[in-house]
Amino acid sequence: MVNLKIERVSKLYGSFAALKEVQLELGPGIYGLLGPNGAGKSTLMRIMTDLLAPTTGRVLYNGRDIHALGEAYRDKLGYLPQDFGVYPNFTAEGFLRYIARLKGLDKAAAAKQTAELLELVGLTDRSGRKLGGFSGGERQRIGIAQALLNDPEMLILDEPTAGLDPQERIRFRALLTGLSRQRMVLLSTHIVSDVEYSADRVILLKQGKVIGQAAPSALLSELTGKVWEVPVTPEEQEKLSARYLCSNVSRAEGDACLRLIAEEKPMPQARPAEPNMEDLYLYHFEQPPSQAS
Repeated sequence: MVNLKIERVSKLYGSFAALKEVQLELGPGIYGLLGPNGAGKSTLMRIMTDLLAPTTGRVLYNGRDIHALGEAYRDKLGYLPQDFGVYPNFTAEGFLRYIARLKGLDKAAAAKQTAELLELVGLTDRSGRKLGGFSGGERQRIGIAQALLNDPEMLILDEPTAGLDPQERIRFRALLTGLSRQRMVLLSTHIVSDVEYSADRVILLKQGKVIGQAAPSALLSELTGKVWEVPVTPEEQEKLSARYLCSNVSRAEGDACLRLIAEEKPMPQARPAEPNMEDLYLYHFEQPPSQAS
C-alpha cells in the first residue's frame, strides 16, 4: 500500500519562503489541495514528483527518500503539470505511444495502454488527429491520459480540469473516484466543486503553510453558523458587500439575496445556510472587504 510522507519540507528562494515546514502523510484516496495563487501548491507538487529539491526536509515513499530512489520512484508516479505541453505534429495516438516508450513500456504494452486510455478520456475518434488542432480541453484530456500510462500508484494532478467543460469535469471526477481505490491521487484546482465532489480529504495551503487537513465534511462543519443568506434591497446589498465576504448573489423577481460569511448574524432578516466549499475557500483565503488594504 502506498504511503507518501512529507517531512518538514521548506523551499526558499533567497529570503522568500515558498513553503514553510510542510508536514503531510498521504495514503490511498483522493486529496484536494486548495489555496490561492502564490500559496505554494505547484512548488509542493514539484517537490513531491522529485522535479524540485526542497531547501530543507524530505519526502519519503514507503519509508525511503524519493530522491535516493530516483527512477524507481518515478516509475510509480503519474504527473500532470499545470503548464502541460504537447508536440503539435504528433497524433494523439503517436504521442501516447511515445510517452509510453519513454516510461519503459514495450511496444505491445504501449499500443494496448494507448488504446485503452484514449477510450477512457473519450478521444478514440480523434486518435489519428494531430495535437496542434486539438482544443484546450482535448489537450488536457491527453495530459490526463499520459499521466495514467504504466498504471501508476500515485497521481499528482495540477489543475487537471482547466479547459474542460462541465460535462467533461463530471466525467473526470467519476474517473478519479474509480482510480483512487488503490492509488494516492493529489488534485490541485481552482474549481472548488471538483474538490467538494471528489476529495476524501482536503489540504488547505496558505502562504506556504498547511493550515488545515481533514475530510470535507469536517472542514465545512467549522463554518456552521457563519454562513448566511440575506434578502436585501439594492442599497443594503452595496453596504453589506462592502463589509462582509460574499460568496454568491441570487435574484428572484428583481430582489437580491446575498450569501455572506460572517461570525455573527449580519442583519435581523438573515437566515443560516449550509456551508459549501466555496464558502470554505473564501473564509480561509480572502479578507472581508472592510479589512482589505
